[in-house]
Amino acid sequence: MVKVDFGKTAGCMKPVHGVNNGPKTRMFVFDMSPHFKEAGIPYSRLHDTEYPYGSGHFVDIPCIFPDFNADPENPASYDFALTDEYIKAIVAVGTKPFYRLGVSIEHAPKKYHIFPPKDFDRWAKICAGIIRHYNEGWAGGFRFGIEYWEIWNEPENPPMWQGTKEEYFRLYVTAANYLKRQFPGIKVGGYAGCGFYANTRENQSDFSKGFITYFTDFLKHISAPKTKAPLDFFSWHIYTDNIGEMAAHAVYVQKTLEEYGFGKVENILNEWNYMDAAWAARDNGTMRSASFVAGMFCAMQKSPVGLGTYYDAQPAMGKKFCGIFDVNGPRKPFYAFKAFNELFRLGREVASASDLDGVHVCAASGGAQGAILLSNYEGESRDVEVEISGMAASGGVKLDYYHLDDACDLALKRSEVYRGDVLVPVVPLPKNTVALLKLAGNLDRL
Repeated sequence: MVKVDFGKTAGCMKPVHGVNNGPKTRMFVFDMSPHFKEAGIPYSRLHDTEYPYGSGHFVDIPCIFPDFNADPENPASYDFALTDEYIKAIVAVGTKPFYRLGVSIEHAPKKYHIFPPKDFDRWAKICAGIIRHYNEGWAGGFRFGIEYWEIWNEPENPPMWQGTKEEYFRLYVTAANYLKRQFPGIKVGGYAGCGFYANTRENQSDFSKGFITYFTDFLKHISAPKTKAPLDFFSWHIYTDNIGEMAAHAVYVQKTLEEYGFGKVENILNEWNYMDAAWAARDNGTMRSASFVAGMFCAMQKSPVGLGTYYDAQPAMGKKFCGIFDVNGPRKPFYAFKAFNELFRLGREVASASDLDGVHVCAASGGAQGAILLSNYEGESRDVEVEISGMAASGGVKLDYYHLDDACDLALKRSEVYRGDVLVPVVPLPKNTVALLKLAGNLDRL
């Protein structure tokens, strides 16, 4: 059975339905702005933007500051033009940018931009120029109030960083300290770690096992007196088809942060997608993927993760990485984002639980409204009894049933009115489908 108790608040709803990149991509040709608004996408992380190499003009440090020997204090040293347009499109739909300072991944045999900067202090000053432009109006800029600034991405991964571990640690310490001195109100963090698969998968390579020691060595380094540096958030990644594996990694990250004195640091999962252990190519726009995405939202909401961004929202990244859009618009997983946003906008998470294999649940309330999200990811098809308690419903509660399946994109299937203190509606939930229940009426205790 699934149980939801609107009388027990479980915290605030979290912005876990963010994405990487968008809404305007492929040199602004593909515009998903209406859909970003429709799903209330809270964050767009800027990494691998206009891949590869930032198309020469977007987001990455070498794109914005092409001559590393130029003066970081001179506005003429920067080329903000296309990044300005990209971020303006993000802000225009009510989404917040999450800015990765660094470069995009390079898979080609010849490497161009993934080496340690020649001068770490100069690199930090260049980053400050970018922040000043977008947050303080410098160099014809803006006052966007971008909060999250991430120092590099996956430095333990050779296609992202050709330097040593010690060089990345030194870059982080240099940049984080400088940027926090210049801009005390921003959040600085990293390092967008590859993940912790050796904790949950057998027969992992030494390379994969090294991700774990990299994490603990990093925390030791930035907490040591001589190399101390601020860490407002720790970001990490996982690509999996196992929702429980994500939850286990989230707990591991939180416990490790606490162990090293970083218990108040934000735990951010800012790359994730539906992928098996072999990284096999698959179409991520199916209902199986959509039910996985909805289940991930429920699990992240109940985990230590505070913010999440799916990789990726650029249709040009292909079906393997962009399951939510193709060039024509939304695909099935997009509607899982839209469904979760119905809970997110209500504000308060309420207690919910499922003892059914494959069935994930979360619920929220706000004012006289409530919402319940159900996902059956790889469980058997069933009619699910949902015990709803914790409300004074003597005046009647209207319950609307929306379904996401191969035939419907969150279509309203039926509406009913219930009376009494405990409701037990039955929700048809076939394998790899999603249901959204919206409640309205006399919900005095919501």
